[in-house]
Amino acid sequence: MATARAKKKFGALPKNERRQQILSVAREVFAKRGYHQTTIDDIVAQAGVARGTFYLYFEDKRAVFSNLVDRFAGQLSMAIVRIVTDDPARSVVEQVRENIRAIIATCLAERAMTKILFTDAVGVDPAFDRKLQTFYDSVVQLLTESLKDGQTLGIVADGEPRVLAYLTIGALKELLYQAVTLGFAEESADVLTQQMFTFLSGGYLRLPDAKASKSTRRR
Repeated sequence: MATARAKKKFGALPKNERRQQILSVAREVFAKRGYHQTTIDDIVAQAGVARGTFYLYFEDKRAVFSNLVDRFAGQLSMAIVRIVTDDPARSVVEQVRENIRAIIATCLAERAMTKILFTDAVGVDPAFDRKLQTFYDSVVQLLTESLKDGQTLGIVADGEPRVLAYLTIGALKELLYQAVTLGFAEESADVLTQQMFTFLSGGYLRLPDAKASKSTRRR
């Protein structure tokens, strides 16, 4: 019955759209059921396609999951921009806010993928775990370099930059996990950005113009 409804909903899609449709459906099924509980039958039933059609685009369930996580990791990587310290048009404070907001906005716009990344992505298999670790290492390295620059400028407190990077990412991951899974997903990106920025300002950030720049830039 579910397959019939799905076929009526999606109809006959061009080949170049079918793959994306399967990915979109799989994302929602993974977010609802979890990776290990989801089967290919679940995905094809929801998508309204035959198993043979599924295999035209993906080798197995892991291939779909890997594709989804790769795309989302790419979105997050693109959202993080190294802070420029000599830009007269944008203060360091505003750039810090923009980076925080870009990450939060990306995760709130992709709540299903955020939930998947934080709850199901680890432990799929050793090769996939290594891929995730490579992604996290790249984010840590980018943030570490920005913190080193900040220490040189005197806007970041003394300390091991890589440790500060891990602490920052840990706090942000927990905030986003709570936001998308445990009851306050309706909080806006602006509200969560301000809360995260306030937290960091009370920690290692030493931004002289922070108080004068309380309003978060709207996009």
